[in-house]
Amino acid sequence: MSQGPRSGLSAVSSALLAMSRHLEVRDVLKTIVASARGLLDAQYAALGVPDDHGGFAQFVVDGVSDEQWRAIGPLPRQHGILAAMLHEARSQRLADVRKDPRFEGWPAAHPELSDFLGLPIRDGDEVLGALFLANKRCPRPEGGCGFTEEDEELLSILAQHAAIALTNARLYERSRELTIAEERSRLAHELHDAVSQKLFSLRLTSQAAAALVDRDPARAKGELQQVAVLAAEAADELRAAVVELRPAALDEDGLVATLRTQVQVLDRAHSAHVTFTARCFRALPAAQEEAMLRVAQEALHNALRHSGAEHVDVTLERRGRGAVLRVTDDGRGFDPRAIRRAGRHLGLVSMRDRSNGAGATLTVESAPGKGTTIEMEAPGG
Repeated sequence: MSQGPRSGLSAVSSALLAMSRHLEVRDVLKTIVASARGLLDAQYAALGVPDDHGGFAQFVVDGVSDEQWRAIGPLPRQHGILAAMLHEARSQRLADVRKDPRFEGWPAAHPELSDFLGLPIRDGDEVLGALFLANKRCPRPEGGCGFTEEDEELLSILAQHAAIALTNARLYERSRELTIAEERSRLAHELHDAVSQKLFSLRLTSQAAAALVDRDPARAKGELQQVAVLAAEAADELRAAVVELRPAALDEDGLVATLRTQVQVLDRAHSAHVTFTARCFRALPAAQEEAMLRVAQEALHNALRHSGAEHVDVTLERRGRGAVLRVTDDGRGFDPRAIRRAGRHLGLVSMRDRSNGAGATLTVESAPGKGTTIEMEAPGG
């Protein structure tokens, strides 16, 4: 490499740190490819994640424009040098990939590659992907170009850390999928317990009204008024469920914007006045922000569905390195001890579990006739 030991070590450190900052698989793949290309000063870099059908589930490139990439066409298959890296699970360093007997050509729009360095990214015996570089740009001091044995060793170190980053990202995405599945299951129960019952009552009440229309119009009118009330309650339940089913745009918008949007929707959907205030908030670690969002959703759900509140206030403010979420309502309140004794928890167990899982603390203050305040304090990072 043309860089000295200190600058080389700094470049490696920067590359490894960059890989560890991301949790989404696609972002990790892009960072691995860009880091490898910059570290070894190559013109092109790519990383393919194989599928089980002879192709690639994902294929990320760096050094090729979007227009070039579209012109190249479909993703490559597992053949030639790529197949060798995946199936033989060893590095491939070639002075000219085009002269290798395994070379099978490429599409007309594909850039011309010559010197080539590639190796598999492995987690134990599992091959997670194939990482390769082409066309080293910096000539060596002694003349000539191409990848060296030192380059190969450096890429091997990068690949080992890439395997860790990619495995962590996969685990994170699976945990998020499980969380989403759990949320949907909970909402299915909510819909069954609440909306289904209201629709059943709605049906019975409308049948009663129809039977009374001729012989007792006054009673029929009362039944029809009850139909209107039940229909409005069912609509409120459905609106609340739809709000929770919307994916939380934490990654794109952040916690403040996501909470503000949800509060605005709830304020329109319910008769209670729902407000949101953020003071000096700064971003928290992803796990803490997700837990805080879920606690806010559960607390809002309880306040709007069970408390009979006229006003619900959500605040988010900085506290030290962390933040405090507070959801306060002026509803009928409850005795937390009586709730526990009766075996009902109004989502309090779920909120405590989410808070504890994120290293946060949850405080519940309530009393009959005095409203409720749910407070969650996250430590930050």
